[in-house]
Amino acid sequence: MEFDLLVVGGGVNGAGIARDAAGRGLSVLLVEQNDLASATSSASTKLVHGGLRYLEYYEFKLVREALEERETLLAMAPHIIWPLRFVLPHAHATRPAWLVRLGLFLYDHLGGRKRLPGSRGLNLKGAPEGAALKPEYGKAFAYSDCWVDDARLVTLNAMDARERGAVVETRTKLVSARRVGALWEARLKPAVGPEHNVRARAIVNAAGPWVSEVLTGALSVKTGSGTRLIKGSHIVVPRLFEGDHAYMLQNPDRRIVFAIPYEDRFTLVGTTDVAWDAPPGPAKISAEEVDYLCESINRYFARPTTPGDVAWSYAGVRPLFDDHADSASAVTRDYVLEVDAPEGEAPVLSVFGGKITTYRHLADQAMNRLAAFFPRADRSWTRGAVLPGGDLPDLDRAALARALRDEFPFLPEDMATRLARSYGTRARKFLAGAKTLADLGEAFGAGLHAAEVDYLVAEEWARTAEDILYRRGKLGLHLPSEGAARLEAYLAGKAAPRDCLTTSQDWLDQRRTTV
Repeated sequence: MEFDLLVVGGGVNGAGIARDAAGRGLSVLLVEQNDLASATSSASTKLVHGGLRYLEYYEFKLVREALEERETLLAMAPHIIWPLRFVLPHAHATRPAWLVRLGLFLYDHLGGRKRLPGSRGLNLKGAPEGAALKPEYGKAFAYSDCWVDDARLVTLNAMDARERGAVVETRTKLVSARRVGALWEARLKPAVGPEHNVRARAIVNAAGPWVSEVLTGALSVKTGSGTRLIKGSHIVVPRLFEGDHAYMLQNPDRRIVFAIPYEDRFTLVGTTDVAWDAPPGPAKISAEEVDYLCESINRYFARPTTPGDVAWSYAGVRPLFDDHADSASAVTRDYVLEVDAPEGEAPVLSVFGGKITTYRHLADQAMNRLAAFFPRADRSWTRGAVLPGGDLPDLDRAALARALRDEFPFLPEDMATRLARSYGTRARKFLAGAKTLADLGEAFGAGLHAAEVDYLVAEEWARTAEDILYRRGKLGLHLPSEGAARLEAYLAGKAAPRDCLTTSQDWLDQRRTTV
């Protein structure tokens, strides 16, 4: 088998590049050693944002690009991305009020804001935003950014890539690759089945935390660039406050922590920045990080939070470009694209760093860098092209939820809302023909039925209960263990390849352990 482009890595950058390349008419193969978004891209703070704090490090180019992309992504995927208002209590004199005002003024005007409301001062006394806070917090600032379902963003890009002709193989590892003249010959190892070879005219190394390992190991290419691995951890606790707004909390160490509404009944709190010195791989939150996040919350909120309140936690290793900054918080969040292309030989482009907000622009820039090798692919097209399910009139998710209830009156309101914000207009694909909830097949709990599961297996590469409950959605926070076990049994009985690497009991035990 021969392709124009072999993309290694099924995170947001790899999926975005595969989509962009397929849309430019190239034949593309994307391989991911585990599930889509199974590492860094599902362990974010779930924000599409400019990065207000990056202004302190004079990262004006990065912030401007991210703010511009914030508007673009909101229009591309309004079912999984929506505006979110942030409240920034002024406290502890870590940053004087005039400096915060200046930063917010730049934030409002640096990126050509169009849809989102601007920043303003806020008196917390008697305001709903101050109700859950300690009484000493009387002054705040409010500004806008966006929420994103990060793992679904990856899946939707992979789906769009496939619909434009790309081949996507999950649970398939790149073992090695060697240049054979103007082609790469790569050896791939799927979790199930024999190893096999493919050829490609170019390789994109978007392996995230494994980018250096792939480059110097599997590809045997030397580089002077490197990554700095930083662990970021989050906790999910019972809802701390009412309202659809979020909080940006300043800590005495000058770090910031977000508190964000999550899955209706919870609040998401994070993130930490801890140097990761181990090899890339699965990460868990430490007791020290849990204590730090609880202290951050307790500094501001009247109702105390303890480690015993943590309903769930997750951690991921972020592969930041190593700019030799002194602290983890100061390391640049910008990306670097490096091309290795000896004369007459096949090129490899490696992605160092990056963030969810700028993934589309990164993919566009990556393909423009490769245009010298694929002259027919020298055209940008992704700005304004919606992702699957994102074709919502007026970007109105609530209107779609109402339309689904009109078309399928048996849907409970909360279920229609969830389907609209997860699948957008694609929800009709597995609801079609149903007259009652029973028509959707076995019910596993929390509004999850067999018809939805079948769709996720057939269309979204889901193979395990963990794929479905913690990446394609977050129903694992709502589903009892008995329902999760029945879901795993249901999946085991399907004809789909059983290429999961752990048993259901393994991951159920892991999910029950938060620290």
